[in-house]
Amino acid sequence: MNLISVRYLIAPILASLAFWNAQASAAERSLRIGLDHYSGTWLEVARRPMALTDGCVAGYSTYKRSGASAVSVEDGCRVGKPTGKLRQVHGDGRILDYGNTNGAMRVRYPFFIVYEYQILYKAADQSWFISADPQRYNLWIYSRRVPNSAELRRMVSKAKELGYDVHKLEFPAQ
Repeated sequence: MNLISVRYLIAPILASLAFWNAQASAAERSLRIGLDHYSGTWLEVARRPMALTDGCVAGYSTYKRSGASAVSVEDGCRVGKPTGKLRQVHGDGRILDYGNTNGAMRVRYPFFIVYEYQILYKAADQSWFISADPQRYNLWIYSRRVPNSAELRRMVSKAKELGYDVHKLEFPAQ
């Protein structure tokens, strides 16, 4: 096969990838998050396993606006069972795209630990959302209340639609 033939084979593949990435980026940019998202408590109903959350159930994140783009964050969980010992950490959040989509936040926790989160989807009724790290490796599903099984299936289905391997999710007890 000569160089010209290889170009004709590769060009359509590269073009389709570029189109797909442009479509995904456009969809992400169109997601606008109201600033009220960053107040109150969200329950962690599903997540990708990570060492930091081993043994954690009944996880939550509580947000409190502390300035224009500043958010006080309390992340917590119970150890072993929903009535177990409370484990929590506080961080200082900053909405990275404040005034634009308000869909990305960086949180600085103690000991120089920094996490960045991006909201990938928020339900039309504002009752739940899906977020991920910028590398799209870790995934979290949060809800304002414990979902029933049909609601949870809908949430997981949406995560699958977004391209995640939902078989890797864990569903900690609430």
